[in-house]
Amino acid sequence: MSKKLPNLLFFGIDSLRRDHMSHYGYPRLTTPHISKYAEGGVTFEECFSPHIPTTPGYANMMTGRDCFGTDVVALSQKHIIDGVPVLAEILREKGYTSTCIGFEGNASGRGYDKYLGFAGWGPDHDDGRAHKAQNLNDVAIPELERLAKQDQPFFLFMRHMDPHSPYLAPQPFQDIFFQGDAFDPNDKRMQKVYDFKPFGDYIGSWVPKGCTNPDYVIAQYDAAVAYMDACIQQILEKLAALGLEEDTIVIPRRDALRPRLLFRSPRHVRLHAGGAADSALEEPPARRYAHPGLLPAQGRDAHPARHHGHRRGSAFRGPQLEAAHRGQAARGRAGILHHRVHGCASTAGARRNGS
Repeated sequence: MSKKLPNLLFFGIDSLRRDHMSHYGYPRLTTPHISKYAEGGVTFEECFSPHIPTTPGYANMMTGRDCFGTDVVALSQKHIIDGVPVLAEILREKGYTSTCIGFEGNASGRGYDKYLGFAGWGPDHDDGRAHKAQNLNDVAIPELERLAKQDQPFFLFMRHMDPHSPYLAPQPFQDIFFQGDAFDPNDKRMQKVYDFKPFGDYIGSWVPKGCTNPDYVIAQYDAAVAYMDACIQQILEKLAALGLEEDTIVIPRRDALRPRLLFRSPRHVRLHAGGAADSALEEPPARRYAHPGLLPAQGRDAHPARHHGHRRGSAFRGPQLEAAHRGQAARGRAGILHHRVHGCASTAGARRNGS
């Protein structure tokens, strides 16, 4: 195992719903690879994003501050308040090299050494479907191979767009969860959607013409999640093939809703995405971890992380995030979770060797 700081592999997943992940009990098998990868881990069920939508959500995530600390509250904003460092900038100070895939131009997307793009929105192949996750992999896998050859630890951020509409996963995923009649003229349930302007016009622009069955649309969302899950497995398999799995922190994270934190081993920290937007700001009591050894070996922990001193907010504040990355003690409840998990990751080799 390398003695350098751990690499960071970050999947930023747009619009992923917890209640449509089989990992959290959804009856359709949408996330089998994520579930397999998380076996033997600990799921922290109550980790909260303090703000929506995407832009402020990522600003909170990448700074450790809530919207009052970033001055980002709207989707269209392009800049975080001066003087607030983002994660890529903090890691650069620790000697990391970084690459951002599919996130250039976002308020939180500054500070990376390299930016790469991919086709991540509408139809992009002759089949009329959106191969978003595979397009990302076509860029990310060669970049991961390049980063693996470097002596520096790396931070690779990848933004997945498959669970974001339009839901156009390719075959065989397209029909994996629906074999009914999507065009029954007696089914009027979709009409209310089409009548809701202008949103209905947008839905009608990519749903098959004449579709009357909302279950078909829901199945397309689930298909997009399953397709993304399979493509994420390709990245994880490449990580293992390169011999980097034990030296890399892997974080799949939804952009702005309630995330779920999975802790599998001293070398693995996973964040999985959560529920509906209307619950994104709920704030139950806090849970403190005074020592890495207190983290359970496996299972689920329903105790939430909470921003210290605030009714609603992120699990840690910016100064404490910065202190954690500098190896300094993070005081108070706000910084404990991140600092301790970071400590677990960076001291894994020493504990395994009995030191």
